[in-house]
Amino acid sequence: MGTNNVFFLEVIEWFDDTGKQMVHRIPETGSGEIKYGAQLTVRESQAGVFFYKGKAVEAFAAGRHTLQTANIPLLTKIAALPWGLTSPLRAEVYMVNLKTFTNLKWGTRDPVAFKDKELGLIRLRAFGVFNVQVVQPLLFINRLVGTQGMYTTAEIEEYLNLVIVSRFNDFMGDTIDTIFNLPAKYEELSKTLAKKLQDDFSHFGLALTHLYTNSITPPPEVQRAIDDRSRMGVFDDMNKLMQMKAAMAFEKASEGNGAADAGLGMGMGLMMPAMFSQFFATAGQKLQEGQPGAINCVECNHPMPAESKFCPHCGHQHLIFTQCLNCNKNLTPNAKFCSRCGHKVEQKLMPRFCGQCGAENLKEAIYCNQCGEKL
Repeated sequence: MGTNNVFFLEVIEWFDDTGKQMVHRIPETGSGEIKYGAQLTVRESQAGVFFYKGKAVEAFAAGRHTLQTANIPLLTKIAALPWGLTSPLRAEVYMVNLKTFTNLKWGTRDPVAFKDKELGLIRLRAFGVFNVQVVQPLLFINRLVGTQGMYTTAEIEEYLNLVIVSRFNDFMGDTIDTIFNLPAKYEELSKTLAKKLQDDFSHFGLALTHLYTNSITPPPEVQRAIDDRSRMGVFDDMNKLMQMKAAMAFEKASEGNGAADAGLGMGMGLMMPAMFSQFFATAGQKLQEGQPGAINCVECNHPMPAESKFCPHCGHQHLIFTQCLNCNKNLTPNAKFCSRCGHKVEQKLMPRFCGQCGAENLKEAIYCNQCGEKL
């Protein structure tokens, strides 16, 4: 499909052959001279976002739609002579894939610093997978694709990974005092982390459907320290058990004769494997899967169809154009400043730098990913 032809109207559509693209821009590079009357075909599980003169005009659901611009076949080229036959009325269409993207990877690229009350400063690695779905295509384009300049799925996944790791580090710093207590916190970790990230992802027009933590591993020297402590606890209880068993065995033997004495060693030998198996048997715990949230009105919380632009109960606008980067308030399409906090709409938020080591962190981060100090 050509978006810079002279005579003909455009027919715009997109097929995702890979099944891995979250967003696709037409034309793929820059913008085009999409003409008045161009036809846009949006398929099921897709949404089309039309940009004209640098601003989002409309979001289209599944179906065929007619685009309206001031570009007229042939006349546009004549009127564009002062600009070298390039029309200044630029337009582009973003096609957003609304399916649930599964098995996206998250993990610490570098070990994250964590202050343990017993072991001091240690570094942890964490890995897992997550599933996301675009629920607000216009907000997704304006907030993540447009503001952050990310167009490929790999770039979007990498940025979301930074958000997850930052929230994981904050949760560890606020909740876990020592990694010796970490196994008892796995369920709480899964639920709390998914809840925090659900709020974060909603600011990007995304819904976090599932989050899985596959492993949280300390460095080898810390693992050896954990093993040594576990052995000490086992041996302490084992000594008490052996003392009791030995006392009972000797008491029993004292009541018998030589044959009982001879069978004492054999009986203890048969008992030892069962005794050890009771101490080293453990039960694994399964992380509960997060439940996908229903589409509710953000104002009155009533359920509503996903394609609705306004809530049928209270009339609140469901199609979000953009949000304030500072306080996350929903903004009108032509707003230049936030009506709540006064932050300039086009002004990007500066990252937070750690005062201890100078490392760069996300604006919402509470603990430094590099040294573990509170920001």
